[in-house]
Amino acid sequence: MKSPRGAGWWLGAGALLVVLGAAFFALRGPRVDVLQVRQAPLLRTLQFSARVATLSRVEIGSTVTGRVARVQVGEGAQVRAGDALVQLESEEWQAALVQAEATERQTRARLAGVRSTGRMAAQAGLAQADATVRAAQAHLDRVEPLVAQGFYSAAQRDEARRALDVARAQQAGARAQSQALAEAGTDMAQAQAQWDVARAAVVAARARLAQATLRAPTDARVLLRSVEPGQIVQPGKPLLTLALAGPTQLVAQVDELFLGQLAAGQQAAVVADAFAQQRLAARVLSIAPGVDAQRGAIEVRLVLDAPPPGFLREDMTLSVEVETGRRERTAVLPLSVLNGPPRGDVAQVLVVRDGRAQPMELRMGLRTLDAFEVLDGLSEGDVVLRAGVVQAGDKVRPRLAAWTPGQASHATVGDAGVALTTAVGR
Repeated sequence: MKSPRGAGWWLGAGALLVVLGAAFFALRGPRVDVLQVRQAPLLRTLQFSARVATLSRVEIGSTVTGRVARVQVGEGAQVRAGDALVQLESEEWQAALVQAEATERQTRARLAGVRSTGRMAAQAGLAQADATVRAAQAHLDRVEPLVAQGFYSAAQRDEARRALDVARAQQAGARAQSQALAEAGTDMAQAQAQWDVARAAVVAARARLAQATLRAPTDARVLLRSVEPGQIVQPGKPLLTLALAGPTQLVAQVDELFLGQLAAGQQAAVVADAFAQQRLAARVLSIAPGVDAQRGAIEVRLVLDAPPPGFLREDMTLSVEVETGRRERTAVLPLSVLNGPPRGDVAQVLVVRDGRAQPMELRMGLRTLDAFEVLDGLSEGDVVLRAGVVQAGDKVRPRLAAWTPGQASHATVGDAGVALTTAVGR
């Protein structure tokens, strides 16, 4: 049998070994996981909701007061430029046009008559007046010598002179009439003006009659119909709302927080909730120059790369995923190693140097929700401690931990541009 004193010695020796072992491990530090800088592809995307929108909408209304005779389109109808949309009752305007056309024909005929028969009659009257003047002058020339010789009385000479004066007056009137009927004369100008007024009245009557038919200004789709046959319409009241044909665009309100990630030309994938299996390719077309102060959002417009499918509808809500950054292969670390928030593109991590955790600054590049690109400060194969495990200066025993670099990380933005996830670096 062992003596009690020998057993106590062994117990004391064991306790001493335990204390010495604990002290040894305490001096070496705890085992902690370290992550290795790896080369990997990195992709950052931004998800948000958008709506389908055409380039512009127009409201079609009447420019005259009238009763609706027919409405020839319904909501959703595709129309071509010039197609009749709404027909007003137009019998009165048609009668006014017939009357104006008759007046125009009458004044045109009068002008033609002035140019032909009127001008010929005036020229003939002037020729007759010239002949009468010549005859009266010749008669006076014969009378005056005879009066001097005593064969004719003075009264006969005065009568000859009066006949010449009358002939000359008639000649002046005929000449004035002929001049008035010349191309630049007053009668011709009056007849031309009357015809011009009549023609203008015809144009006005036709225009008024045309206003009785409301037509499509260009190729479009009917979005809203607010008129029925028999309705009395007034100028300025919208009767139909049209979406003009043009490139189909997607409009989104994105939180200004993500403005630095967006740029025109970026590729995007688009999905309609009702047709989730049909992904559409798109690209960022433009970014509004101003921010909506009420919502803190900025308008982003996208355009489809291919003609839109038939299931797209005006104002339909779509899910959009925009590729905002890509690296085919680069040095990558997870965000979990950052020792505090970055200062711009500079961040701090803890590395192992001589068995202790030592702080080091590095420069960050592209950031996703779970990883970031290392531009400067570390190289491939370097190891970094996870943040919050130990403090700077603590002794550690590194243990390499496996991790998979993120390849498709994204941020999601709500309909109004409110960020649901704010882990994306800027």
